[in-house]
Amino acid sequence: MPKKRSGGGLSPTQQAAKFLGVSVLAGAVLAGIALPAVGALGLAAKGSVEGFDALPANLKTPPLSQRTTILDAEGGTIATVYSRDRTVVDLKDISPYMQKAIVAIEDSRFYEHGAIDLKGVLRALNKNARSGEVSEGASTLTQQYVKNVFVEEAGDDPTKVAQATQQTIGRKIQELKLAIQVEEELGKKKILENYLNITFFGQQAYGVEAASQRYFSKHAKDLNVQEAALLAGIVQSPSRYDPVNDEAEATKRRNVVLNRMAQVGDISTAEAEKAKKAPLGLKVSKPKNGCITAVKNASFFCDYVREVFLSDKVFGKTRKDRAKVWNQGGLTIRTTLDPHAQASVQQSLKDHVNQSDSVAAASTLVEPGTGKVLAMGQTKPYGYGKNETEINYSVDHGMGGSNYGFPTGSTFKPFVAAAALEEGRPATQEYSSPYEMPYPEPVQTCSGKPWMNTAGEKVPNESESEVGPYRLKEAMALSVNTYFVQMVADIGLCPVMKMTDALHVVQGSGDKLPEVPAVSLGSKGVAPLTMASAYAAFASRGMYCTPIVIESITQKIGNKQKSLDVPKSTCSRAMSEKTADTVNTLLQGVVDSGTGKAAGLTDRANAGKTGTTDERKNAWFVGYTPNLSGAVWVGSASQQVQMKNITIGGQYHDLVFGGAVPGPIWKDAMTGALAGKDSPSFNLVNIPDEDKDKDKNKDKDKDKDKDRDKEKPDDGNNGDDGFIGGLTDGGTGDGGPGGFPGGNLIQGPGNGPGGRR
Repeated sequence: MPKKRSGGGLSPTQQAAKFLGVSVLAGAVLAGIALPAVGALGLAAKGSVEGFDALPANLKTPPLSQRTTILDAEGGTIATVYSRDRTVVDLKDISPYMQKAIVAIEDSRFYEHGAIDLKGVLRALNKNARSGEVSEGASTLTQQYVKNVFVEEAGDDPTKVAQATQQTIGRKIQELKLAIQVEEELGKKKILENYLNITFFGQQAYGVEAASQRYFSKHAKDLNVQEAALLAGIVQSPSRYDPVNDEAEATKRRNVVLNRMAQVGDISTAEAEKAKKAPLGLKVSKPKNGCITAVKNASFFCDYVREVFLSDKVFGKTRKDRAKVWNQGGLTIRTTLDPHAQASVQQSLKDHVNQSDSVAAASTLVEPGTGKVLAMGQTKPYGYGKNETEINYSVDHGMGGSNYGFPTGSTFKPFVAAAALEEGRPATQEYSSPYEMPYPEPVQTCSGKPWMNTAGEKVPNESESEVGPYRLKEAMALSVNTYFVQMVADIGLCPVMKMTDALHVVQGSGDKLPEVPAVSLGSKGVAPLTMASAYAAFASRGMYCTPIVIESITQKIGNKQKSLDVPKSTCSRAMSEKTADTVNTLLQGVVDSGTGKAAGLTDRANAGKTGTTDERKNAWFVGYTPNLSGAVWVGSASQQVQMKNITIGGQYHDLVFGGAVPGPIWKDAMTGALAGKDSPSFNLVNIPDEDKDKDKNKDKDKDKDKDRDKEKPDDGNNGDDGFIGGLTDGGTGDGGPGGFPGGNLIQGPGNGPGGRR
């Protein structure tokens, strides 16, 4: 090969030598070692020293992504989640055997050369020139570290990963220049530390600490010589040398590393031979990534924490920004989950509803006055198999829940009562409340355009024996439909809308409730967390607090930690203390002697409301004590199961209603969650009873107890509230099936179901 081009100047080989910034290559060039033409370097024909200097010289090292740990309120681990399973450790926390093994097998002259191993480069360039392709890299540990930085920066983008790992001489040149910078700035020990923390060891383990835990269930600082040799050998080809799937191949590779360690003097030949005879000694820990692996049956709570992080602007301006922080990881998230309350909720659900049942149940507990979500569970566990689901029945669709939530039935009636009380109606308000009546019209709305019953729909109570007049106290205890539609007609819809807005009650889709009369009887779908949070405002004497699940977050970047801001609960007055106290008095009557008697707690003040919807497709109990609020929903997520003549949790029910299955679940969950806790009292108000001399009361008192303890059969009204379908914003009875995100089976946006007990 000529040394000079026509007209003088450096030959391509000499230019390449200068380009590499290695002047001593000139001697080797004169010896006749052929290098590829400058064009093959991926550079312009003028690729000179100036061209090399023009390449970027600053390696932007992104923080290494690490695992995130989610904790409960007491500091116990709920789950670990990660984009890449990695725990960054200092060099002093990595076994000396591991440090020696990786250097011996990957770059035995690491401490002798600079950023570039000249002997290795000459050998590789010569071989590559002869083969016409890049068949040997001769990369030093420093160069490998640089490549790994490119891969880390590429994240999960396949195009960027391909670019970061492409085997071109142009890419090699870029690595070489950046390697020079890294050597100058970091030094050998820091480079080795960074390399061992960034490289991939297979089995989803990034970095030596995660690898040590994965294969040996121990810390990297505790690795012995044969264990270190095994891990060091994996790096070259994690799939080929995977000891879990190919023990024989992994053993051969480990022994190659041990031989090399002996050759370079890291261990004696005798030590190498002894280590080679040792078994691999694997103690594999399976990868545990994501909320599906959460303990305490807290997978859905864990998933809700993730959704909160990705949706709250306190963690970043855009969802993309927030996702970047989440995927970066290294977070320790302390949550509001009370492990005792969570255990109680899950045990109660398990005791009353089987995973294989045709219906499901979900329950959420919230702390009044703080908004802290203390527990969240359901009977269909997190998963993708039969009788499993990835849908969180307790939350809105936007946070991983069902498309529309679930119709609430009569659990909505306390909002109507609160609105009327705020409007100045007395707690003794009386309406005629006949067994059946045309829906009153006109009904005033916020828009000023009154709602009219153009279809002539009628409103029945469930039993013909329920005939007024009634006052509010007994109407709430018995859940009398005609009473509450008359109340709405009296005060108008706007006060009800203002009350539900103040209590942040929205549909499961996130949409506002429609301003139509049927909404007052629970025709629209709402999430259990929304209901529990709204009822918590009654418990805290009218103060509504937005739900929160995150107490604190620290983020580890490299070996440094910092605290992140977290969302705070915002509390605001939703109603006067007097109104809340009155509602508490009313709802205490529901559990004392009304439709919720089976749910009542015997050891502390409590209140609540039952709810059952059209054709018994949903049953609810939402209740509270002064220091804990909880909602329980039971039904079919597809809204296709009528809970009549049905077996749930091994128990047969001819009719399911709010006081039956949901009520006992609530009772057991609350009892366990409140065990050992204070039992404060409500600030009750005096609500005079109705005139006991009225003839109607004389007749009704005879059967009151038994009627409140069990539901009566339907009276041919298309379910207990079949009248409601035509009174909504365009619906005609129950909504048909719609779709879960990425799946199917959830009620559509129809507006049929309504409220009763």
